[in-house]
Amino acid sequence: MTIDILILSNGPGELVTWVRPVVQTLREKLGYDRAFVRISVILSPCPNASGSEAAIARSYPEIDRVQAAEHFFPFLLSGKTVENWDWRTKGIVLFLGGDQFFTAIIGKRLKYRTIVYAEWEARWLNWIDRFGVMKADMITKIPQKYAHKFTVVGDLMADLGKESPAIQNYEPNTELIGILPGSKAAKLASGVPLSLAIAEQIHRLRPQTRFAIVVAPTLDLETLARFADPKYNQVLPLFGSVSAELYLEEPPFLLTKNGVKLELYTQSPAYSLLKKCCLCLTTIGANTAELGSLGVPMIVLVPMQQMDAIRTWNGIPGLLVNLPLFGSGFATVINWLAWKMRQGKLFAWPNIWAQEEIVPELIGKLEPQALAELAIDYLSHPEKLAEMRDRLRAVRGESGAATKLTQIVCEEISLL
Repeated sequence: MTIDILILSNGPGELVTWVRPVVQTLREKLGYDRAFVRISVILSPCPNASGSEAAIARSYPEIDRVQAAEHFFPFLLSGKTVENWDWRTKGIVLFLGGDQFFTAIIGKRLKYRTIVYAEWEARWLNWIDRFGVMKADMITKIPQKYAHKFTVVGDLMADLGKESPAIQNYEPNTELIGILPGSKAAKLASGVPLSLAIAEQIHRLRPQTRFAIVVAPTLDLETLARFADPKYNQVLPLFGSVSAELYLEEPPFLLTKNGVKLELYTQSPAYSLLKKCCLCLTTIGANTAELGSLGVPMIVLVPMQQMDAIRTWNGIPGLLVNLPLFGSGFATVINWLAWKMRQGKLFAWPNIWAQEEIVPELIGKLEPQALAELAIDYLSHPEKLAEMRDRLRAVRGESGAATKLTQIVCEEISLL
């Protein structure tokens, strides 16, 4: 019997934290004989996408075929991929990100069994064959007639970094701060200068502290360095007199004009580095979920010094903020209104999971000195970091989810 396994996913976070461990476990269990099992990935649009999701999926040797997100809706409507893939008679559609509804539609069209990994909510219970859920309390919320479809598999993120190689250039007792400024220009324009300014303030009082910037896999070093260059990044002066130059040594680093070194870490995923960090400074996004799952204390920063810098809205707001001449004004107004409307809401994934603020979220016109003092307070009180670490671990599910989800796939294959 020959089988197709079609994985539906969307964003960069899901590809790294869900798809990657699952395809590795599927191949370990089902083997690498493509004549028996072929694994395909079809991506759907994601507001947090960087545009490199298809390339990330293609880099996984376990995957045989990948279709990028821009071709998703023609496939959903017509059933044909852009490359006119063939489909085997029997197969599985496995949901690992996006909209669960897509799984039901595509499963019906291909006449495949359907499996959904549900982290927080399970939908379309009548149409989906099996659900692998993160926690048992999800099952208590569903009608009893669907309970047989549900299996508690645990947390796909809980095993992050278990097999990451050790980093040799950091001693065990190094006081290391990780910096995750993001991958998109709108975040980097403010995130990089803010990070430089905070690092200089911390270094002045704690010269023993080392800094490492985690470089997104979709970002090259030269592009990152431009956001530390006042000739390129007009936002730099808003964070004081900061700038840095790129040195392409091993490892590469940025050196501020005041002599503070920020090493650049390009390995992806960066779990081996992150697990060595005492504290991370990060923007919002999937990286907060990864840090939370690794149990790494963090401070989440959303600088809004330049209200007109954020132009990533969808729909009518997106059209307005990108208008020539008037776009900057629209961006300022729309972003200010959005900021006011979102005050009091939670942005970091660990806080969303817990429905309370486990990690600090700081949004607005952020001052580097105040942020440095907050970071130093945490570094000076390891018991505060330990408490945050424990609370982060408490809000996630059990480990071993990839293995248990693979077992569900094998059970469904046996029914074909």
